[in-house]
Amino acid sequence: MQAAASMRILSIPFKNLNKALLLHHNLQNHRHRFLPSFSVIQTKPCIYLTPMATISSNSITASDSNPNNNKKGGAFTTIKERVTFQTEIKKSKFIAIAGTISNERSAQAFLTEVRDPKATHNCWAYKVGDQFRSNDDGEPSGTAGKPILSAIESSGIDRVMVVVIRYFGGIKLGTGGLVRAYGGVAADCLRNAPTCLVKSKVPMGLEIPYDLLGVLYHQLQSFRAEDIKQDYDTGKDGVTMVTFKVDFDQMESLEEAIKVSCGRDIVFFKR
Repeated sequence: MQAAASMRILSIPFKNLNKALLLHHNLQNHRHRFLPSFSVIQTKPCIYLTPMATISSNSITASDSNPNNNKKGGAFTTIKERVTFQTEIKKSKFIAIAGTISNERSAQAFLTEVRDPKATHNCWAYKVGDQFRSNDDGEPSGTAGKPILSAIESSGIDRVMVVVIRYFGGIKLGTGGLVRAYGGVAADCLRNAPTCLVKSKVPMGLEIPYDLLGVLYHQLQSFRAEDIKQDYDTGKDGVTMVTFKVDFDQMESLEEAIKVSCGRDIVFFKR
């Protein structure tokens, strides 16, 4: 089964098929703003509610170019502030400057701000999630930009750009020397940088009876959920839709706490 989707696939125990089909019917008729259209796919022991997409019988594939989605799954480490590191290697002066960026446009703005037109080379690399670029700026191919990028990847730091400015001192370093110089300066710069862990917020939602709203809001407050909104236009008597955002690493714990507190199975919607 394959679904090109920007939202997580939701599974429901097969024994609750009738409930799931009813949910599917209500979602199609009332089209909550929070949710796209759904298809119901029956595969024991679960049925799946997926956003409408091309479906086949082999595998599940999601296409997502969002830089927030990286291997750490919703959390990433970045630097707190701009950092500079300077050293001299065989009479050439190297200055590495690292700064936080969010996309290609901010990377270009950072480069424009810190590069020195009078320098011999302004080599750079950046990484934002799974997106990355590097540039040798006139140095032999692969001797500057790639070593800088390798230093970024080895540091575990994301959403960062490092620009290494070189003022040639008259002594050639050779291919190996350049790789060590650019990679080493970038690594030292990042090693000295103060870092912080940034947790991404996950948008979630659920339909819940009015009489359980108090229980739900207690759990949302306990887990410090944000951007809480309520929509009574669900098309169902006594039922409301509540949407909110919660830290990625708190998502599963919050789901379990709500289910236990409410004493029933609840379908959560995520995107």
